[in-house]
Parts: sequence; structure tokens; C-alpha cells
Amino acid sequence: MKSVDSFKALHQLDVGGQSYDYYRLDAVRGDGLDVASLPYGLKILLENLLRTEDGGDVTADDIRALAAWNPAAEPDREIAFTPARVVLQDFTGVPAVVDLAAMREAMQALGGDPQKINPLAPVELVIDHSVIVDDFGKPSSFERNVQIEYERNMERYQFLRWGQSAFDNFKVVPPGTGIVHQVNLEHLARVVFTRDEQGRQLAYPDTCVGTDSHTPMVNGLGVVAWGVGGIEAEAAMLGQPISMLIPRVVGFKLTGQMPEGTTATDLVLTITDMLRKHGVVGKFVEFYGPGVSAVPLANRATIGNMSPEYGSTISMFPIDDETLRYMELTGRSKEQIELVRAYAHAQGLWHDPQHEPRYSERLELDLSTVVPSIAGPKRPQDRIALSSSKPSFRTAVRDLLGDDVATYDEAVEESFPASDVPSHKPPAPRKAAVEFTLADGSQCTLDHGSVVIAAITSCTNTSNPSVMMAAGLLAKKAVEKGLSRKPWVKTSLAPGSRVVTDYYQRAGLTPYLDKLGFDLVGYGCTTCIGNSGPLIPEVSQAINQNDLAVVSTLSGNRNFEGRIHPEVKMNYLMSPPLVVAYALAGTMDIDLYQEPLGQGSDGKDVYLKDIWPSAAEVQDVISKAIASDMYRDGYADVFAGDERWRSLPTPQGDRFEWQDDSTYVRKPPYFIDLKRDPSPVTDIRGARVLAKLGDSVTTDHISPAGSIARMSPAATYLMEHDVKPQDFNSYGSRRGNHEVMIRGTFANVRLRNQLAPGTEGGYTRDFTQDGAPVATIYDASRNYLNAAVPLVILAGKEYGSGSSRDWAAKGTVLLGVRAVIAESYERIHRSNLLGMGVMPLQFPAGQNAETLGLTGDEVFDIEGITALNQDKIPEKVKVRAGEIEFEALVRIDTPSEAHYYRHGGIMQYVLRGLLKA
Repeated sequence: MKSVDSFKALHQLDVGGQSYDYYRLDAVRGDGLDVASLPYGLKILLENLLRTEDGGDVTADDIRALAAWNPAAEPDREIAFTPARVVLQDFTGVPAVVDLAAMREAMQALGGDPQKINPLAPVELVIDHSVIVDDFGKPSSFERNVQIEYERNMERYQFLRWGQSAFDNFKVVPPGTGIVHQVNLEHLARVVFTRDEQGRQLAYPDTCVGTDSHTPMVNGLGVVAWGVGGIEAEAAMLGQPISMLIPRVVGFKLTGQMPEGTTATDLVLTITDMLRKHGVVGKFVEFYGPGVSAVPLANRATIGNMSPEYGSTISMFPIDDETLRYMELTGRSKEQIELVRAYAHAQGLWHDPQHEPRYSERLELDLSTVVPSIAGPKRPQDRIALSSSKPSFRTAVRDLLGDDVATYDEAVEESFPASDVPSHKPPAPRKAAVEFTLADGSQCTLDHGSVVIAAITSCTNTSNPSVMMAAGLLAKKAVEKGLSRKPWVKTSLAPGSRVVTDYYQRAGLTPYLDKLGFDLVGYGCTTCIGNSGPLIPEVSQAINQNDLAVVSTLSGNRNFEGRIHPEVKMNYLMSPPLVVAYALAGTMDIDLYQEPLGQGSDGKDVYLKDIWPSAAEVQDVISKAIASDMYRDGYADVFAGDERWRSLPTPQGDRFEWQDDSTYVRKPPYFIDLKRDPSPVTDIRGARVLAKLGDSVTTDHISPAGSIARMSPAATYLMEHDVKPQDFNSYGSRRGNHEVMIRGTFANVRLRNQLAPGTEGGYTRDFTQDGAPVATIYDASRNYLNAAVPLVILAGKEYGSGSSRDWAAKGTVLLGVRAVIAESYERIHRSNLLGMGVMPLQFPAGQNAETLGLTGDEVFDIEGITALNQDKIPEKVKVRAGEIEFEALVRIDTPSEAHYYRHGGIMQYVLRGLLKA
């Protein structure tokens, strides 16, 4: 639909003999309207409104409101943003396609046209979340893991192949290609998009939303993109604009240059620490200043990738010469690069290091102050200077183990020389050394702090040639010195694109990484999302028999409890070269600056400084080994796949034929008995608490993720359907089956439900039974459902932080939860709850379950929700819990969210809208 164009902004741009239509930002003029000083990200939103102005969802007043943006104001103006495209990964993409298939059936059942359920915006799905590190440390590991991946996921992959043919504008990047964000960065992102409109080429900024919270990685290219829940993504796929409030924007000024010995990972962990402390949840962050030009694009992408770790919606870098250099390196066409250059200059989107846009808040970092860093053991924002890693680990393990540590007197007694009284640093954990022999005869000693997983993984760092080459060079030097990884460490290399292994081969570094056990295991997320696979069997046995607090080290972006591996209690994020270093050391209980990694073949100690490559060495190898032809050749036929993919038997037809015996893809229940018009909303009465949770409960705690435990309700279901334990696969791979996912919601092994003290995992108390015995959350929810008892969740601060997992909301509603009452929410999860028809409420400022005296045993009534039936959004509702009464804030933040709640969810709202269109 062509824009109303109230501001007469449509003009022509000539680039290399090609004429493009575009909507000029400087056409928006008037009293109080200052487009030139808007932050870059808001300029892109402004163009979006100009181009999509229809007098309904987007009006001239919306455009004026954005152009007149007051940086000091709190967000209160809603606008409708229409992304140019949608990107999906397969864990979230499969349920999105499942929902679309079910919506087609529901549309037909209501007498509508099923073909209206079709993506209107381009949708690109990358299969990257399914490969698991089952095999490692061998030349055959990659092929073996891919083979197992296909065996486990045949139904899902056939379903996606069906979707590729059944839906328009839907493409799939097959398994074994790369990670969605790295593929997006290196190939899919256009920076400036074009489309045919009435015989003319229209140019406009590339924007996208993705069903993964790390979608902002392409912010480093100047692309406005952020993560949304699968539910919002489905609406965007169907042409629905995304409702949002014009955000506050934090300007982050960069000056100086990075010092020798530091990496992009050190920079991003420093920025994560700073922004998390500052508080940027729901805000745009934008980097500006003279230091921006000193930040390579791969580093910018790493920073953008970590946006969800510090909470911002996006982390924007403006377009400049570095952007164009990267586009040329990655094989974008000359025509595309020239279009980006011309468009950015014409629209005021080109970076001017002396220009300071108007910002709501400001931060500054001198890049020369960045030091080598890691983060952990359970949150990405908990940065630790590498020089302090040993005492920090000892403090963390002491907190974890309680009294099971050496005393200060023992630390003094063991000091040397005797005259030196040690500083009062955290003592070493009491030794729990366990000796055992591996199947190959290797002798091992495992203790608290032993590194049992060392993974070069995740698009966050594997997209960055500087840190990847540093890892390869460090491996080369280590092998030449005669070092080897410790035999109890499970090592893996899982880059985000095939280009990485190409340049390793060209640089001659592959043999050295292989020698240390970092053989290629797959092109996918692997360890970063919990697909780390089984530990070495003897190591696993030693951990479980002795309750050891062991460690994983990974070049990823998430290290929440229980995420990486259920047997690993401590997880540290770090750069790829440090991952290799810790695999050599085999323990976190080491000072890498003062203690040796091991002894070389000459019997002498080898320290980290002896094998750490200089920046000049890294750059020299990059310049010789990386060229644009690698990217052009690697992505030439990216959607075709290999013979294994192309030969998959594929269902045909516009409507999917659901199989009753499938344990991977089942018709979801969201549209059962759906009426053409929604019923009035009701207050919540007689509700019980399903879970009472503390602070920082993440979507990893809520959403089913990782492996399926053999004694879990999900395992019982699968075994009842003749699935053997070795074929359980992961929760993520079974997201297309709601029966599995309901049973895994709130089942994370590290979840602590205060309603069932002394338990860990998916347990609660069942008040439908005499004595309210402890039961699994799933089993109790079924009893509540049968008794028609609604449920609520009580939670602390930052509820739902972490990945944008739609099943954290879908599983919640299917368990029978009607409302969540928390101290604060992460942006995406709060939105997702409303997208599934669950009411997010917030405790009054300064209050929580503890201060109010709530135990979770109470019966809850929530009154005032019915105001929504009069098209009003109540600011507060009255909550009565036994004898306790309080007012809770209603976290419906936009009128669109109110519509979603009234309709029972965003899918029902969109379906009814398309039905009447």
C-alpha cells in the first residue's frame, strides 16, 4: 500500500544510472520538528512511518511526534513499526510455522480465506539450533553430529521443507550452514532494502525483527533490528505492524583505541557491565564519537549481539566507511554498496564523528581502559577482570559450596615463605579431588573448578575473525610448545558460518586446533544454547558421585544456571583464545598471569604470555587468509542445501496433514472453539499460586530448553509414545509439540520454587490434594485445570530476562496461569505474556511478596480487569490474597497490547482481523 505522504517526502535518488524512489527525512519540517539532530535509530523509525503512513495505524501526527521527540520525556507515544523482513531460527521458527498452519485451518473453519494466512514480509529461517555436540575431538565429529541431527529431526525438517513450498516469501537456510545472526550479518542483511512498487524501485532502510533476542547483531551494520517473541513475529509475517513506544535513547560515546592484548570479547563484556549498571532495559543504545571509527565492524556486531545481556532493545552503530568495507569483504555487490553509500548520505544516516545527536542519557568509554575480562559464573553481566579471575572463582565456589572450603588459618599455614602473611583473599575450596582413568587410559584428577567443557561457540564471537584467528594462533603456539588439553575437558569448535573453517584452512591453523581437540563439531549454536551434549562418561560419573562444582568455558553470550549443561554448575564467558587457554589449564582455579598452563616438551613451564598472539600477528594472518571470494562462494546457493537436505521426502499441499502419532509436530490448541468475536474479559477469582520465585528468573528457567531429563513429565509422555530415552532429543527440537513443551515449562533443574522449599527443578505444592503435597508443576497444573482453579505466578525483579522464548509464555498459559505478579519484567517476556493472553502485573514500588507477607499458600482474587471491556486500560487492579490486600500495577503498556489481551492473544487478534479484512 502506497503512503499517504502528507509531508510530500517521496523523491528520487539516482545511483550509478539507476533511479530509486525514497522518502526524504528532511521533508518533515515545522515548528519544533528537528529531524537532523535525531539519533540515527530514530531517523530510521521516522522513515518507516513516512513510508507506511496510511491514516490509520500510522498518521501524520505520529510522524510529527517522532520528529519532535523530547529526549528527556518518558516514553508515552505509541507508534506502529513495520519491519522490512523477519528472521527466524528453527527452535522458534518451527512453532511459528506450526501456528501459521493451524491458523489456516482456523480461518477456513470460520468461513474465511486460508490463503490470507501467508507471509507478506520476506521471512528467512536458519536451521542452527538443532545440532548437538554428541561427538567431539575427532576428524569425523562434524559428519557424525550432522548425521545424528538429521536422524533426530527428520519430522521437523520435513515440516520446514513443506512450509518453504506452502507459504510465499518463506525461505529456509538448511542445517550445517551457520548460525542465524552470523548468516544475517554476513549475507542476509541488505542495509538498504529495495522492492518494486508500481513499476518503480523503492529504496528504504533494511530493518528486521527476529525470533531470537540476539537479532541486534546486525545493528553493527547500521540495521535497526531486535528480538521479538515468536508470537509477535508471526503477526509481523502477516503484515501486522509492531506496536511500540517511542523509546529513550542512550548515547554511548567512544574515544581512544583498544590496548594491545585485549579482544572484542573484553570490550563487549566491559560495555555489558557498564550498561547493565546504568539501566537500559527497553531503551535504544547508540554509539557515537571519534572512537567509533576505530571499532572494526566485527567488534560492532559483537556489541550489538549482546544487547539482550544488558537489556537494550538495540545497540546501534551508524553507517560509515567501515560498514562499506565490511560489505565489500563479505561479497555484497558493488551496486548494493554504492546504494548504501548514496542513501545514507542523502538521509543524514552517515556517521559524522563530530556530530552529537540529542540523547536522553549519555555514557562514555575510553577504549584504552579496556582490560582482558571474562564473565560468570552465572550471569553475562558479571564481568571479572582476568587478573582477578582466580579469587573471584574462589569466592563464587565458596558461596556455592557453603562451608566446604578451607579456612583462613589453613591458607596462612600453606603460604610460602612462612614469613609472608597472605592477604585476606578468598581461600581455596576444600579439596575434593577424585582420581579416575578414562577409557583411553588417560589418568585424570577432577576437583571443584575443573573445566569439563571448553567450547568455541556462538555467533557472538565466531563472527569475529580477530578473536577466531587469535584462538587459532594460540593453539598453534601451544602445540609447538608441546602443550595439550587436559583429558577431562570436552572441547569443541562450532562456528557460525563455513567461512570460518575456510579461513582456518587457508591460514594453516586447522591442524593445531584439531591437535588440541577443537575439531569442527557443527555449524550451529551448540554449547551456547545448552546443546553441549553428554560429558565424557567417566567425568560425568565423577561429578555426580562426588557432587563436584565443575566449570564450562565458552565464547558465548549466555551462562545462566542450568543452561550449558545440567551437571555443570559454573559457566564462564570469554574470548575464543581464552577458551583454548583454559582447556590447556583444565581448571578455573588458576591465575593465568602468574601460574603456568603446563609444561612444554622441553620440561619448562609455559605461561599464557608465551603463547598469546600479538594484534599485529593476528592482523597479518587475517590479511593473508581472508578474502571476499570466501563469502561469495560460501553463500552462493545458501538456500539449496546439501544432497541430504534436497533428498528429504516433503509433504505437499497448502494445508499440513497433521500426524496423530508425531512427537515433534502437533496441531496446537490455541484456536479450539474460537469464535468470530471475543468474549468479554473477566476478573480472576479463587486463584492459586503455581510458583513463587525470586529475582532474575530467566526465560531459561521458565521455558523448556536443553536436554529432557529421564524422570521428567516430558520423558514420561515420550516413553508413552514409544520414544526411547536416547531419542528424546532436546526440548528446543520439540517446540512444535505443545504436549512436550507444557510438561517442560518451569522444569529447569536450577529453578527454585519457594512454594516447595528444599526442591530444585519443576516442583510445587498441589493445593487440590489433602495436605498440599509436593508434586511436579505439570501434574499439579492438570489437577488445578480439572478443578477449574486459575493460577498465578509470584516473582521478583527482572522476571523473564534472557532469550526471547515464546514458549516461556505459551507454556505458562497452557499450564493454566492467568496472571503473573512480579517486581519488574524483561521487555520481550512481558510482551509475550500479553501475546498469549496472560496478565502481567507489577508489585507497587518498593514492595514484593516478602514485604507484603505473601507465602504462596493464599487464595488470590484480582479485581478491576473488566475495565478493559470498556476500552480502558486500568492503571491498577486490586489483589486480595487471603487477608492481604494490595494494588498491583497493570503492565499493559500500549493500546495494541490491550487488544491482544481482550482477544485472548495476538494470534487470535490477527486472525479475527484478517477474517474481517
